[in-house]
Amino acid sequence: MRRRGFTLIELLVVIAIIAVLIALLLPAVQAAREAARRIQCTNNLKQLGLAMHNYQSSNDAFPPKMMAIGFANQPNNPNWIYTTSLGPTPRVMPYLEGNALYNSLNFLWGYTAPQNLTMGYIQVSALLCPSEVNNNPVTTVDGVFAVTSYGWNNGDWYVWGGYNTALTLGAFSPNASRRISQFTDGLSNTLLASEVKVQTPTFRHCLPAGSGQTPSGFSPFMTPSLQQSVALIQQIISGGGCTTGVTGHTRWPDGKVPDGGFTTVLPPNYPMQVTPVPAAFGSYAQTGYDVITIDENDGGPTYAAVTARSYHPGGVNALFADGSVHFLKSTVSQPTWRALGTIAGGEVISSDSY
Repeated sequence: MRRRGFTLIELLVVIAIIAVLIALLLPAVQAAREAARRIQCTNNLKQLGLAMHNYQSSNDAFPPKMMAIGFANQPNNPNWIYTTSLGPTPRVMPYLEGNALYNSLNFLWGYTAPQNLTMGYIQVSALLCPSEVNNNPVTTVDGVFAVTSYGWNNGDWYVWGGYNTALTLGAFSPNASRRISQFTDGLSNTLLASEVKVQTPTFRHCLPAGSGQTPSGFSPFMTPSLQQSVALIQQIISGGGCTTGVTGHTRWPDGKVPDGGFTTVLPPNYPMQVTPVPAAFGSYAQTGYDVITIDENDGGPTYAAVTARSYHPGGVNALFADGSVHFLKSTVSQPTWRALGTIAGGEVISSDSY
């Protein structure tokens, strides 16, 4: 009696057809999942925008980047009094259904103070992009902290000059609460926040704290080209004084630029690399790195290249000051990106330029 069944060749053909179908369907499935994650990321930024505008409605201004007091006649004195680096994010918690977190804070102290450490460990869902791969709390020298996928606009190179110095051109500046009337470029032409990557490799503390040093070739409102900006970054690193680590955006309550902000020195996702790669960067080096001359609480002047980055292909989601969220391509020109980072630069920006 003859048995019915598949021959080996027929079985291999069927397997091959199934493999081809899977190969065709898998990219579509992955693309659909990424689209869903990008939509969720957009919603997170819209929540942050709504919270920020509710804060503004209640206080007639946006919150400060951080607060510090010092000696008026000695702006870079190493003994200046540093009060709190708690940034815009913890200040808008009541408008993100985070009343309990907000009420647990003592704004007279920094985020590392014992009374504030418990708050810093709690992960706020609206602060985490679903595409972010490093989404767990990070153990730092200051304690264990939850992370953030979003940074506030700290302007261009110039982040902080020290006590009693000129304000930055960004939406958020130390010791300053911006009013909407100060956004003379228009709310729809100004960045409020953008995506950033958690655990970004960082060159930090590149100049001595309290020294008042400014790197050669730097000035508060300089506008170097992209090529010149890259050269300036390499110049800072070549000094050899920087500490290295994967510390960027690992402390969500912190308002200082390495953790709570970004700057518009380099376009989104700019692949800034260094050779040789510092051992402390490890496998994170492939994402690019950030550079900060002096942390703001070290007395300034602080110049920083903290780049907007994301895991979404081709660009980043960014929150504008009018509350809208746009996906900005990584190919946006540096002049356009820099112009979007200023609140009163007087630039004329076309929406089709980004």
